[in-house]
Amino acid sequence: MAVGRAETDQPVRLTEPAVPAPAPRRRRPGGADVLVVAGYLGLAVLLTTGQWRRPERLFHQAGDQMLFEWMLARAARAVTGGENPLWSGALNAPDGVNLMANTSVLGLGVPLTPVTVVFGSQAAFLVAVTLSLAGTATAWYALLARRLVRSRAAAAVGGLFCGFAPGMVAQAGAHLHMAAQFLVPVILALVFRPATDRVRRDGVLLGLAVAYQVFLGEEVLVFLALAAGVFAGAYALADRAAARRLTPVVARRLGVGALVAGVLLAYPLWFQFAGPGHYRGMPFHTEGYRLDVVSFVTTARQSVAGDARRAGLLSPNPTEQNSFLGPFLPLLAVLVVVRLWRRPLVRALAACGLLFALLSLGSPVVVNRHDTGLPGPYRLLAGVPLLDLVVPARFALVCVPVLGVLLALALDRVRRGGVRTWAPWAGAVAAALLPLAPTPIRAVPVPPVPAVVSGGGWREYVPAGRTLVPVPPVTGAAVSPAMFWSARTALAFDAPGGYFIGPRSATDPAARWGAPDRPTSLLLRRAAETGRVPPVGETERRQAVDDLRHWRAAALVQADSSPGDPVRATVDALVGPGRDVPGGYLWDVRPLVG
Repeated sequence: MAVGRAETDQPVRLTEPAVPAPAPRRRRPGGADVLVVAGYLGLAVLLTTGQWRRPERLFHQAGDQMLFEWMLARAARAVTGGENPLWSGALNAPDGVNLMANTSVLGLGVPLTPVTVVFGSQAAFLVAVTLSLAGTATAWYALLARRLVRSRAAAAVGGLFCGFAPGMVAQAGAHLHMAAQFLVPVILALVFRPATDRVRRDGVLLGLAVAYQVFLGEEVLVFLALAAGVFAGAYALADRAAARRLTPVVARRLGVGALVAGVLLAYPLWFQFAGPGHYRGMPFHTEGYRLDVVSFVTTARQSVAGDARRAGLLSPNPTEQNSFLGPFLPLLAVLVVVRLWRRPLVRALAACGLLFALLSLGSPVVVNRHDTGLPGPYRLLAGVPLLDLVVPARFALVCVPVLGVLLALALDRVRRGGVRTWAPWAGAVAAALLPLAPTPIRAVPVPPVPAVVSGGGWREYVPAGRTLVPVPPVTGAAVSPAMFWSARTALAFDAPGGYFIGPRSATDPAARWGAPDRPTSLLLRRAAETGRVPPVGETERRQAVDDLRHWRAAALVQADSSPGDPVRATVDALVGPGRDVPGGYLWDVRPLVG
């Protein structure tokens, strides 16, 4: 069960060739490799050009970008200020946020600290997206070129698909923790290394890689562990002799890796599941995030041949278009599997890809938006601890490297058949992949940070230990200006609320979006949603003072409001009139709260 290279046209194993063959040569990076990596990097920059050229815009899932910008800014603050990277009191005042229990992407934020400090959170976010896409493609290219194929062109095509498939581009526009998959091929290479020596060294490196992946994205690690287990089982059935010979070696590697990772992750995982601000379950029903069967033969919104309306109807949301492979690639994959079926590697890949495609359908299965009532295999996992926290639609992301490897194997096989064999296969691959070519990630305008906040004018109103409250205060799952303003000012102030997952209360650990609602935040939310000023009396004013004291508020700020704005009028009725400030309107509530 280790990855080896095909030397002949004989059936290829993951271990050793079926016939004697020279050991694969170690390739040193050359000019062709540099060009491939540069191409990946250039494509990643092109996909993010909507913000590189227009910094006033964010990707279409603006709330998620605000979240990850804040996380990157928080990681930089932890590094430069020597603060606890697993927890922060800068949001959700006065209770704080368990960052280990949220997608804090410390594995990106810590090394990007110089970028964040010098250029700001938006630049750090764009660099993170660019490096995640290009890095994932590069890592798969390296694994393919060194272990599985001889053709650099075949490896380049496989790596390109692994890094820039529709599902990867969809995730990159919002979810850094899902786009950063550059350690996945590294972990697989260590687990399934063909040699049987250096078990301890490989185990230590495996433990370090797994520990680092936890700080990139635990969900990806869960998918990786499941996929590796399914792949290994399928390969063992296809090549029992290799399984009997290599299982003890792989088991020892995994044992050493588990020990190293366990030591490194013991405290962070305790903090995540039992530390302050921990929670149980998820604040939404994961079963609702499933994919339509028809989505596998449809093109995604961010593809050149994509139909935004059609893709939107077949996916939970634009960021979860993980299965959109177009009408030709699934057919080509079937042809490749049939053509190379004698290889145990291909049989194992086919089994793994098919199973995870079925899991992404959730339960019950939906076909062209019609609920069939048929239970999908995901039903067997829905109640399993930890797996019940996984979004079903993301199981389809496992199909991306499966298809990438199959494409590389097919192209590498036919390249030895000459032009007459190569040309039709190259044409078929081009016909399958060109409609899936990614387009620049869509960007949308967002309200700027008020000048009173970005310029530091708020400081004269907010003493140490007190908070700045954006109006209206966001305590649930809505887009949070508190996080956005905080990220863009390097976490210069503390604020209540925010966009995160936390417990419902100090006594109820059930998960919910954001902080528990306060009556005043609900009142202002109602004014914003209805466009009407709700009735405000002495009861509401007293409650507002209590809530402001709970938040330790010193000032409230609303961006670019007008006197007729219902939210502004409601705050005026609650705490008295405020004052115009650069870029917004401010209420100094220190006299009210003491």
